[in-house]
Amino acid sequence: MKRSNRRTFIGKGATAAGAVFTAGSAFGATPATGRPPIVHHVFFWLKNPASAEDRDQLVTGLKTLAGIPLIRELYVGILANTEKRDVVDASWQVSELMFFDDLQSQGSYQQHPLHLDFVKNYSHLWEKVVVYDTMNVFNRIA
Repeated sequence: MKRSNRRTFIGKGATAAGAVFTAGSAFGATPATGRPPIVHHVFFWLKNPASAEDRDQLVTGLKTLAGIPLIRELYVGILANTEKRDVVDASWQVSELMFFDDLQSQGSYQQHPLHLDFVKNYSHLWEKVVVYDTMNVFNRIA
C-alpha cells in the first residue's frame, strides 16, 4: 500500500476541486442542488481547550444564531473522536456550519444583531477562529 503525505493529498485535492469548480460553474452561481449555495464553516479554538464547561457555553451561544432568519441551515458540532491521520486537523474544539441563499444574505448575517451579540457575549471563550466560505456546486442529499 502506497503511503500518502499531507502535501501530496492536498495537491491532488486542489486538482480535483478545480475540476469540480470548473464543471459546476457551467450550471451558474446557484445550481439546482436542493441546498442553499453559500456555505459558511467556522472553527473555534478555545482559550481553555480542556474545559467542557467553556465548550458547552460556546455551543449554547452558537445555538442562539438559529434565530437569524437569513440562515437556511445551521449545524453546531464538537470535535469527533475519529481516527488520527496526517490529513485530519484535530486542534479545534467547536464548529458551526451554515447555509445561506446568496452572498447578500451571508453578508447581512455578519451585521445581524444576534450575530453581533454572539460575538460580544462569547468571544472571551476563544483564542482563534478560522472561517471557510464556499459556494456549493454539488451535493448529494440522501
